[in-house]
Amino acid sequence: MSRPSTRSSKNKRHRADDNAATTCQIYRKIHSTGEVTKDDANQLYMIWKPICQGCRVNTKDNPNCFCGLIPPPNGSRKSGLWQKMSDVVLALGPDPFKDLRASSEYSPAGLTNLGATCYANSILQCLYMNKTFRRGLFSVEPGLLKQYPVLDQLARLFAQLHASKLAFIDSAPFIKTLELDNGVQQDSHEFLTLLLSLLERCLSHSQVSRARTIVQDLFRGSVSHVTTCSKCGKDSEASSNMEDFYELELNVKGLKSLDESLNDYLSVEELHGDNQYFCESCGTRVDATRSIKLRTLPYVLNFQLKRCVFLPKTTTKKKITSAFCFPGELDMRERLSEPSDLELIYDLSAVLIHKGTTVNSGHYIAHIKDENTGQWWEFDDEHVSNLGHHPFGEGSSSSAAKPVQTEPSVHLSSTEPMNGVINGNHINIGQLQSSECSIVSGSQTYSSGDAYMLMYNLRRTTKSGEVRQTVSGANHMEIEGDIIYSDNDAALPAHLYEEIKELNASYLDACQQYKSKKERELDCITERRQEVRSVLSEGPVLSLEDPYFWISTDWLRLWADNITPPVLDNTPIQCLHGKVPVSKVGSMKRLSSKAWNMLFSKYGGGPALSNDDYCINCLVEGASTMVSADNYRDRRKVMKELADAVHSGKCLDGNLYYVSKSWFQQWARRKIIDSPCDADAGPTASIRCPHGKLMPEQAPGAKRLLVPENLWLFFCESANTVKPDDTLGCSVFPSDVEPCATCSMELTEVASIEDTLREFKLKQRQNHEKIALGKGFALSSHCKYYLLPSSWLSTWRSYINANGKNVSSSVQPEMLDSVIDMMKCGKHSRLLERPLELICKRGTIFQRFSATDGLTIITKDDWKFFCEEWGCTEEMGISAEIEFSNCVANNLAGSCEEMPIIEEHMSPHDEVNEEIESRQPVIKTSPEVCEVCIGERESCELMQKLNYCNEDIRVCFVRGKEAPKSILEASGTISEPDRRISKRSRKTNFGNSINLKVSGSTSIYQLKMMIWESFGVIKENQILHKGSTVIDGETSTLADMNIFPGDLLWVKDSEIHEYRDIADELSDHKMEVQQAEEGFRGTLLTSNISSQVV
Repeated sequence: MSRPSTRSSKNKRHRADDNAATTCQIYRKIHSTGEVTKDDANQLYMIWKPICQGCRVNTKDNPNCFCGLIPPPNGSRKSGLWQKMSDVVLALGPDPFKDLRASSEYSPAGLTNLGATCYANSILQCLYMNKTFRRGLFSVEPGLLKQYPVLDQLARLFAQLHASKLAFIDSAPFIKTLELDNGVQQDSHEFLTLLLSLLERCLSHSQVSRARTIVQDLFRGSVSHVTTCSKCGKDSEASSNMEDFYELELNVKGLKSLDESLNDYLSVEELHGDNQYFCESCGTRVDATRSIKLRTLPYVLNFQLKRCVFLPKTTTKKKITSAFCFPGELDMRERLSEPSDLELIYDLSAVLIHKGTTVNSGHYIAHIKDENTGQWWEFDDEHVSNLGHHPFGEGSSSSAAKPVQTEPSVHLSSTEPMNGVINGNHINIGQLQSSECSIVSGSQTYSSGDAYMLMYNLRRTTKSGEVRQTVSGANHMEIEGDIIYSDNDAALPAHLYEEIKELNASYLDACQQYKSKKERELDCITERRQEVRSVLSEGPVLSLEDPYFWISTDWLRLWADNITPPVLDNTPIQCLHGKVPVSKVGSMKRLSSKAWNMLFSKYGGGPALSNDDYCINCLVEGASTMVSADNYRDRRKVMKELADAVHSGKCLDGNLYYVSKSWFQQWARRKIIDSPCDADAGPTASIRCPHGKLMPEQAPGAKRLLVPENLWLFFCESANTVKPDDTLGCSVFPSDVEPCATCSMELTEVASIEDTLREFKLKQRQNHEKIALGKGFALSSHCKYYLLPSSWLSTWRSYINANGKNVSSSVQPEMLDSVIDMMKCGKHSRLLERPLELICKRGTIFQRFSATDGLTIITKDDWKFFCEEWGCTEEMGISAEIEFSNCVANNLAGSCEEMPIIEEHMSPHDEVNEEIESRQPVIKTSPEVCEVCIGERESCELMQKLNYCNEDIRVCFVRGKEAPKSILEASGTISEPDRRISKRSRKTNFGNSINLKVSGSTSIYQLKMMIWESFGVIKENQILHKGSTVIDGETSTLADMNIFPGDLLWVKDSEIHEYRDIADELSDHKMEVQQAEEGFRGTLLTSNISSQVV
């Protein structure tokens, strides 16, 4: 199927050649007559072009085209008036309505996460959703709230959670009051324990009985640790002591359900052998039993599931993620030390969940049941979700439900006074009275692999007539003294009620302001879009005879694209004469009088440029310019043909002139344009010498050629047109002019100097043939040699062998007298460098070659010639001799001690070899080598070498028992710091290798973590080597272990310890760095009570 045309046939463009020819004829006519007719103006200003109907973009060469100024009906743009309405609304800023709490039914509010405060948010939500605790906190007298900031901020937080219009509340004031670090994850169980302890101490000063003991009344129970003698059957004296608890810590490792964990917690331990108990009644150590007895239970029974275990093998902590079952209803009657006839049924009220596989990271959320409606809610920081009547959501796959037959139970109302029901905070079994019985329909069991804490509330009912009757409707309040009760059993202190009321009013006012701003903005955009469409629909001029106005396209675009358009501005399309020039026809549009009046009346500005305001002066000037351009192009074309003939050696008759050859070649390659350009200037600039004369052709860049006089005159005319003040760049050099004598003499002198230098270098290459070629020579014992720095010889070799373009870049060596002086230390007048090592090849002794390091041996004749050539006396030389010694190698050279050699390919059949094998050749220097100064220098160099940052080392992972020989040799060799190595990871037939970015201060622990991440080998299993040396000690740095940039290390996997996730190690190490073991030390939770008082 063919692509549909976007233009009608009548709107097809005329051929450019036809338009250009017509325009050229009109300009020539204007140039010859000086008159402009209306038809000429219509043609030049392209008024004759038809109105566009379907262009994709706005056409510049058609003043009647208004396409593309606005997008299509269903289109939009990224910014401005035509962007999507959703983007316009987004630009207004955050929508406060999104933070509005749901009003259709009661929905709890969330808490903001300040970084890592999810552990605190989950606990705070659990406490808030307990109505009894909430009302107890709200009953605290205002004076005590002012005295203890933690109580004041907690009461304010609970008041906002209850009565605020916001969907989530800022927890920062309360977290800041506790002085918690909001960037460190903490344990929620520890936080709850310390928070309850802190609240208990603060509330103990309250005069309100309900508030004073609310923590003990709800959360405190008691246990006894009972030890019973197996011989006499008596309990120990300490067995009668009762200890308070606020939660029961239960094991989950190897246990599947809450029932099994409780059995484990209350199980009997046998004491025998070394663990025998000393019975005071029996007067001797006897076998005994020990167990925990539940004496009293609290109204809110918290179970802490011990999912964190310590692994001695890896000395790390691990989270147990196995599934754990727990019931929706829990009967604790048989769990008490003295079972009761009355039922003690607890209903599941909250599940604290820890998401994540590691101990020191992850995320806490809470699933809590609303005591009023029985519905479950998920509290995930700011996000609160309704789970229905199931703690994990209706139909959740993470929980298993099964019916359980239960007996009738006693229900006590949360609003009923506790007096007569509890003794202090303990359930008094003897005082429970069954006022109303109900049959429990059936219990369900739930399973979770992430449940971290379980909260159960004692099932309670109320006596007839004591339940407060409420009326639906969130705004209904009941005032009783200083407490204001809401319909859903909230009790706010009067001062907090007023504060929340003001906050809600401020928030609703902000919502209303945003709504009004949004409506104004959208109405403005809608109105502007209608205006733009209306004006553009009236814009085209339908007939050539109709009046019209010219308008700037740029302003028209701004007006059509911006919500708030600028004042109408037509000055960019005006010429110096105040009219409309033809050169601006691509930057303006032809607008109807009606559309112009609509814009001008609303936006003002101007000036108004009508159909009669075309500029005749500009047209006449343009015609003259065009004719001149045509003439120049014709002349340039003729001269181009003449230049081509000159380049081929033709048309060299008559008067001839010199021009720069490079300039001429560039001029010939340039395209023909309408007028001269800057490149046409300076045809003889490069062949003119500083004295104003013709530069000798031997000079650099002075190549030239001869051109005919007419071509030269055209060059001069073009150059003077471009730069009329530049007389030097167009100097005239006829063919018979002589080059500058001064410059010729200077060039001759330079050539003479270069010839002399070439002879000097040639003579040195002849005098030092082997040294110049970098070849070694055989050394003999008891012959006198001399020593020179290898670096100086390398510089000398580059200098005398340089030729061509390399001559200018070669560096001349220093004079030898200064070099010899620098070879000696000022303190001891001994050598600061060692001679290079000796090599023995088939009985012949050579010196190892180096271009930069050490001292190189030269012959006596070489030294004599060097002294003559580079300014030194023979007596200043550093002499050396080769001697044989029976001493053990490894001694130092130059101090009447021995210099070791490296033996390569030595033949055992040669008699000379037998002598060399028994006697090692050494280099004896005069003066001797200064080992003290060299040692100090090498020590400093080593320290600088080890002080590297962000450099590469290569690590190979070796599979198998032993590393290949190639790895051992490469790993044991000292690498060059500047050597370039590959950045890619490679795979070899013995394992993988990879480059790692390290520094000298990188610890071995950090290096092992990089290897763990790269190869998956845990750090405990890594056996790291450099050569044959094992690298150990995690606290040591790479600099301590002499590991340099470019070194090759290799690692093996011992496979001793079992694999674990690197995320565990990273999170544990991060917590260690942040001193996580200190927990809440330094916060208000662990401070003295006196420090909390204001």
